[in-house]
Amino acid sequence: MSTSKVATEQHIDQFFPGPMLTAAGNVYFRIWAPACDAIAVEIEGQARPFPLTRVSEGWFELDTGQATTGSRYRFVLPDGTKVPDPASRFQPEDVHGPSEVIDPNAYSWSDRDWKGRPWEEAILYEIHLGTFTQEGTFEAALKKLDYLVEMGITAIELMPIADFAGERNWGYDGVLLYAPDSSYGRPEDLKAFVDAAHSRGLMVFLDVVYNHFGPEGNYLPLYAPQFFTDRHTTPWGPAVNLEGPDSRPVREFIIHNALYWIQEFHFDGLRLDAVHQIVDESPTHLLDELAARIRAAFRDRRVHLIVENEENEADRLSRDNPNLAFYTAQWNDDVHHALHTAATGETKGYYADYCGDIHKLGRALAEGFSFQGEMMPYRNEPRGQPSRQLPPTAFVAFIQNHDQVGNRAMGERIGGITSPEALRVIASAYLLAPQIPMLFMGEEWNSARPFLFFSSFGPDLAGAVSDGRRNEFANFPEFKDANLLERIPDPQARTTFVASKLDWEAIATKDHGEWLTIYRQILNVRKEIIIPRLSRFQTGGHYEIVAGAGLVVHWETSAHEHLRLHANFSPTPLNGFPSVRGREFWKVGHVSVDGTLGAFSLSWSLYE
Repeated sequence: MSTSKVATEQHIDQFFPGPMLTAAGNVYFRIWAPACDAIAVEIEGQARPFPLTRVSEGWFELDTGQATTGSRYRFVLPDGTKVPDPASRFQPEDVHGPSEVIDPNAYSWSDRDWKGRPWEEAILYEIHLGTFTQEGTFEAALKKLDYLVEMGITAIELMPIADFAGERNWGYDGVLLYAPDSSYGRPEDLKAFVDAAHSRGLMVFLDVVYNHFGPEGNYLPLYAPQFFTDRHTTPWGPAVNLEGPDSRPVREFIIHNALYWIQEFHFDGLRLDAVHQIVDESPTHLLDELAARIRAAFRDRRVHLIVENEENEADRLSRDNPNLAFYTAQWNDDVHHALHTAATGETKGYYADYCGDIHKLGRALAEGFSFQGEMMPYRNEPRGQPSRQLPPTAFVAFIQNHDQVGNRAMGERIGGITSPEALRVIASAYLLAPQIPMLFMGEEWNSARPFLFFSSFGPDLAGAVSDGRRNEFANFPEFKDANLLERIPDPQARTTFVASKLDWEAIATKDHGEWLTIYRQILNVRKEIIIPRLSRFQTGGHYEIVAGAGLVVHWETSAHEHLRLHANFSPTPLNGFPSVRGREFWKVGHVSVDGTLGAFSLSWSLYE
């Protein structure tokens, strides 16, 4: 594939999409539109569209002095359809409007000495920008950074921010992957947020979605249908073309997007959503190539890559050869499901495979995955790979996240469906375990505010989304009553979005303030006891079951330090636990010297 003289002089990668500012002060437009014989760009304020020159293999380009920073533009297809730039850096009028030329070097960064933090120091905090504050903006979120630091958080994980249709969305319906959604602010506002976080020692991670595009505002099929394939399907429709004819530009579009967020916005890493739905049968899977390219591009910075992977593929987390690209960690759903069912007794759906099975909980805490190749009844197929050979830091543990709360019909948080005693013991378990902990915004004060599923699609999709949400729960026993089914919040209603905004005022009340104090205390203990030793936990631990329902979990560092958890996650006292050895640094409930643990009780200890 050839590049223009302009692109070559600027050392622009031939696959990099989006407009560039040239040394001469012009704007260099380019687009991959293999289904078009001709394409033009309409620049606001200009009397006519300007035709682009076709160079090769579907690429079109134009170097023009008729545009500058701040110019708004659209590409014009042969039939007159006007579309945004697929690599737009900003959409001031949402996904159907014009794109805006952004100067990527205009923002003056103050974090030039920032090289990131070791992964072992990560205490993650998941945020949805639109509901984290009342304003729902980057600027408003910046004002909460000091609060997060004081609480003990060291890393922020943003739910997806790529431009989506409408003014509210979880973010997993993004269609313009390079443009921060305008409902949250401008690109420079996002940069200011990351810059301010780094000045406070906070890492910032971004959730990205590479397995599908959202249902509204995706114009790619009109001029680049090769972007998709009917050889594979996903739960959201046709799969992205990663292996067939013309797949190279598609792969590069995605890989450059990952590089773009880290380079241009200084993110400390990415969390890749649902990678098990990234279908690629080529010799080098996209995930492998993407990780290798990122590792090669950022050798002078600590960049961490996290995956969500339903298949529990331990191979993607392997540390056996440090020269190979690998993923830093995986969201550990098994820990969540096992702790959730221990605290709630729920048996619906996949929870049935964990509820009442203390073995699953012990294995998830000690070794990472509960399912390591065994048959999973809910899926009716084997799941997972052996994982005990991995360090505990290869797993991200949590008791809440956007999925596990928001996919409930009423968006209830776990504090609303279990007792305070049970919640305290499972929080103490995951926050002090040698896996990397992740809190969901508001968890630390046991927020009673729900996190609901919400969107704001246009009229062509609105009704189907609203009906689909209720139909999703129509067969659940608790919603057999039609009146109850009708109470499920409408995802398209603005009130559903507003109801999901955090109740910051609750911190001032006694009960919620006490929860915040507990979380701060636990995180202080983690920083004192656990984090300094994490790099020395090189493999998983061991567990044993006590009295049928209790657990003893044991990890050993390379320096022969022993971390031990004694836990009773049941509502009944249990006998038969070994004596606590060494320093007991955190305790919940009743732990006696004779080996009895009261209901929902726990002890963490350290000895050599």
